[in-house]
Amino acid sequence: MTEMKKIIVVEDSPIVSKIIRHVLKEYASIEAVFAMDFAQTKTILAELDEPPFAALVDLNLPDAPDGEVVDYMLEQKVPTIVLTGSFDDKKRAALQAKGIVDYVTKEGRYSYNYAINLVNRLYSNQNIKVMVVEDSQISRNLICELLKRHLYQVVSAVDGIDAIKVLLENPDIKLLITDYNMPRMDGFDLVQNIRGKYEKSDLIIIGLSAEGKSNLSAKFIKNGANDFLQKPFNQEEFYCRIIHNIESLELIEKIRDTANKDYLTGLYNRRYFFEQSKPMHEDAFEEQTPLSVVVLDLDHFKSINDTYGHDVGDQILVQISDILSSALSRFLLARAGGEEFFAVLPGLDNEKAIEYVDKVRSIVSSTPFEVGLDEPLYISFSSGVSSIVTESLDEQINRADENLYRAKDAGRNFVVGDDEIDENV
Repeated sequence: MTEMKKIIVVEDSPIVSKIIRHVLKEYASIEAVFAMDFAQTKTILAELDEPPFAALVDLNLPDAPDGEVVDYMLEQKVPTIVLTGSFDDKKRAALQAKGIVDYVTKEGRYSYNYAINLVNRLYSNQNIKVMVVEDSQISRNLICELLKRHLYQVVSAVDGIDAIKVLLENPDIKLLITDYNMPRMDGFDLVQNIRGKYEKSDLIIIGLSAEGKSNLSAKFIKNGANDFLQKPFNQEEFYCRIIHNIESLELIEKIRDTANKDYLTGLYNRRYFFEQSKPMHEDAFEEQTPLSVVVLDLDHFKSINDTYGHDVGDQILVQISDILSSALSRFLLARAGGEEFFAVLPGLDNEKAIEYVDKVRSIVSSTPFEVGLDEPLYISFSSGVSSIVTESLDEQINRADENLYRAKDAGRNFVVGDDEIDENV
């Protein structure tokens, strides 16, 4: 379930408020409260249980003609997007210096879409880690501050050597912004080192330089950077470049995720399971460490489809997948096809794996599945577990599959391991 984001919109124009309300209908995860002037804004904020996530604020209000409401929002530590009817370079620069998120001119529906989409962007940014690599403390602090305004998680490094250390300590970094001219290891060498491990689709790198050489941008990008900015840069261009690169990365991740996930249940698919489990199996074989493979199959599932229809069957598959995903969250789980699922349990020997899977079996078999019928349905699964780690993952899965058939032959709702039927049912 998507978490609701509460924002406040301060706007004295009924027409603009109406447009914003209409645009907000496309953003189901954003809940907005509206104020028409400064006084009403203060009253609403005082009544809220917690501060709003962000604010869209008209720069000129009847009781705050000089942007006083903007100052008030910033004092309350609310990320603030300023809406204005006219473009003014001087005002924009002054507001940016105060620490606003952005300055948006009311120029049509796209402007309001941009502003509200920026709220979504801010929310997502909270989970994105960015590293700034810059030997100048003044420049480093400035860039870090700009990123924090947009709610990114920010870490920093003073040169290329330090950056590699920080990156190893923070493998979840998604964006790296690096200066060119630095001691010990410059920006070019840093990019070349990083690209030996991280693809452009895994880690964004944006190069920076104050030097005026015309070939710097091309050299950065040819060395593996995604983008380049000349210092001193325009603040709005800085944000636009970052957003563009982040959204491109997210699109690639979404495509990858779609390719790796089962369309119905959201679990990983068979192809991804083999892709990810083979390295685990190879490590277990080489290091002689425990690794168990689980094959489980829903009992009498065909009769459910035949009796109640495939819609009911699909609902059950989704609900069971949620249970399995929660119960096996520590491990790699996939829908292998139909009503069959695979899991790989590194670190568990046969006895512990059987015990673990049997607890999951007990949860599933005792769960009433609400699928729109007069009475809930109950369903169980049978499972085979194999912990004999040979050179072939396929062979281990085949052993687990054989144990699954033994569980079916024994009457179903069983977990069978490499030696005997588990009697704890």
